[in-house]
Amino acid sequence: MRYPVITSCYLGFSLLGLLPGLLLGGCQPSAPAGDPPSASPVEENTASPPETARVEVSAAQYQHAGIHLGGLQRRVMSQTLPVTGMVDVPPENLVSLSAPLGGFVKRTELLQGMRVRKGQVLATLENPEFITLQQDYLESKSQLTYLTLEYERQRELRQQNVSSAKLFQQTTQDYERTQIRVEALAEKLALIGIRAERLTPGKISRMAPLYSPINGYVTEVHVNVGTWVNPTDVLFEIADTDHLHAELTVFERDLSRIRPGQKIRFTLPNEDQRERTATVYLVGKAIGEDRSARVHGHLDKEDSALLPGMYLQARIEMGTDSVPVLPQGAVVTTAEQAYVFVQRGRRQEGGQQVYDFERIPIQTGVSEGDYVQVELPDRMDAATESIVVQGAYALLSLMENGEEEGHGH
Repeated sequence: MRYPVITSCYLGFSLLGLLPGLLLGGCQPSAPAGDPPSASPVEENTASPPETARVEVSAAQYQHAGIHLGGLQRRVMSQTLPVTGMVDVPPENLVSLSAPLGGFVKRTELLQGMRVRKGQVLATLENPEFITLQQDYLESKSQLTYLTLEYERQRELRQQNVSSAKLFQQTTQDYERTQIRVEALAEKLALIGIRAERLTPGKISRMAPLYSPINGYVTEVHVNVGTWVNPTDVLFEIADTDHLHAELTVFERDLSRIRPGQKIRFTLPNEDQRERTATVYLVGKAIGEDRSARVHGHLDKEDSALLPGMYLQARIEMGTDSVPVLPQGAVVTTAEQAYVFVQRGRRQEGGQQVYDFERIPIQTGVSEGDYVQVELPDRMDAATESIVVQGAYALLSLMENGEEEGHGH
């Protein structure tokens, strides 16, 4: 059968070639309603399969398109699961600071994004209770000094049976009670940033410093000078970005495939060409309302460019498998359907060499490097097919141009 000539390429459909497929398709018994289709790692397209099409090219067009033929190969490919998530910090690296006794913010110079060091003064608070607390400590400490001497004296008198047992017991009780009070007041002073061992009667202050407990960056500032803060109010939030992690969202149906130790490859939306890696550390055990769980991944290399809250797109490597593949350039996509071109023969026509190609719809799977996993239709013999591995888009262009000109007639 001769195909109609359409400008630079020959395009047509072989009704005789399609008829056996149609007859066979009509005779195939339908699957029972209760039997689900078998699962396949390759993405399935539930839409009706597109029609195949043929294109004929001359020897000159063949050479100009740079067409090269090849066949299916088998390669070990990583099976990956696409997920989304965000950059986050572990709880021990995220600190919310408050003032245990409250007070007025007397001084602070913090701004969001500032770098702070552990032990750095972040703010100074003023509260009359600070004075009372220091006063109680110094008075109790002075009383403890007296009771320590009295305790030693009563113990010696008791050993000599000069003092009564009751008096020695009373002195011991007063001494221990005061010792406990001094230690408790010292701990209260530590809560507001005052070191009890440095406190003397001449150094009582109405102000107390608020120190940073970690190195990191200020992520939130909730106060300003003159603000009264209660003990439950959060003044600042600090994040230590030296140990960020990837917090991924994985849907319930995929959780059984996730294991600690699997590799994670992720990119940021504005850095598609820069890929970072992490490793699955923990898999969440709680399912949220959206039927997903959290997967925690540790970064393989710390990156100062990452910030908490950044959105990321990731792929979790599920393992490897030997699958049929083709070079990326062999697969063309149009109208959301992937195709390959297969050579169906060549012949002499009008003194010229003519090559016949058929466009075949396929299903694609994972891609890695320059190769993509493919699944050919069952009617094709993958071992003998001559597939266009280079120049496929040139053939597609010739076909589409021929269709447009054909419609114009």
